[in-house]
Amino acid sequence: MSNHPPELDWPFFDPTHREFKAQLDVWCQSHLKDTHHDDSRNAVDAECIRLVGLLGSGGWLRHAVSGTAYGASSDLIDTRKLCLIRETLAFHNGLSDFAFAMQGLGTGAISLFGTSEQKQRYLPRVVSGDALSAFALSEPQAGSDVAAMQCSASLTEGGYVLNGHKTWISNGGIADFYVVFARTGEAPGAKGITAFIVDADSPGLHIDERIDVLAPHPLATLKFDQCKVSAAQRIGDAGQGFKVAMSTLDVFRTSVAAAALGFGRRAMHEAIAWARSRQMFGQSLGDFQITQTKIAQIATALDAATLLTYRAAWMRDQGHRITREAAMAKMTATESAQQVIDMAVQMHGGMGVRKGHIMESLYREIRALRIYEGATEVQQLIIGKDVLKR
Repeated sequence: MSNHPPELDWPFFDPTHREFKAQLDVWCQSHLKDTHHDDSRNAVDAECIRLVGLLGSGGWLRHAVSGTAYGASSDLIDTRKLCLIRETLAFHNGLSDFAFAMQGLGTGAISLFGTSEQKQRYLPRVVSGDALSAFALSEPQAGSDVAAMQCSASLTEGGYVLNGHKTWISNGGIADFYVVFARTGEAPGAKGITAFIVDADSPGLHIDERIDVLAPHPLATLKFDQCKVSAAQRIGDAGQGFKVAMSTLDVFRTSVAAAALGFGRRAMHEAIAWARSRQMFGQSLGDFQITQTKIAQIATALDAATLLTYRAAWMRDQGHRITREAAMAKMTATESAQQVIDMAVQMHGGMGVRKGHIMESLYREIRALRIYEGATEVQQLIIGKDVLKR
């Protein structure tokens, strides 16, 4: 009888994935603890930087980028391994999942479209955990509506000059470099956008505001004021930034679903343990039928979300376009995990909302996943349009 999670016997996985997951579990149990860290900004920043270094030294960041010549585990990102890492990290420690995910998302454009010189300069440092990356797409008036982007990059001799703002930028304030999307005007709307790598110490780049959110993570608003960027820092062709951004999100959107699974599975783990140990009216909480129905709903919701998540991951690893499948996975997993965690909090009663308790932490961690990298409503539009088109 196998000792790995039963879903790893599904046909989406092969023996290398099962071995990989076992090794990852052992590492997480040794290196990640349920430490409810100081929520102050400086403490969270320091912990995030520490976790990136830990993930780098552990060899896990090799799976967040592509290109063996630059320290990656393979020349193509193994989406299933990417998802297994995020699911497992989220189960053990939410901030470690954030730290891992931003290393991948922040360099996705470089992995997919960067020159060999750009890859050599940035990817090895990201893999080792010596440099933190960030993905700067959203703006105060351009979140889901990328075509409304106002941050501009004007062509000058030898490069570009960036002006404008970016906000809700994960790793903002602690990143060593940012992949920034700005309007260069080759065409109207989404087609006139270009991607650039901007080092954190570039003159004209300022941290305009640090943003505090429900579950503390490093976030900031960036301001570009006559920020000069050399032409060598452009990623891909001018005017192709929207394609670069969407291709990057297509890779990592499925992994957001996986992170949601990790949070949801931790909630189920805690709910089962609580149901077995909590005594009420002469029996355990788990002996009550109403508790059993809640556990059934939790288990079923997570299995359904897991099927959609790893279907999308498997399809991408087979070379298929997965825009619709990734959207289905992201929408279902994040919405289901929110419901699962809410039910588990309710089962815990007052303990579930006590500051510092794992359930209270999960309740705060899961909420943002229904918004970032495309809110649930955006995923619904993607799915609906694709179904009608096909």
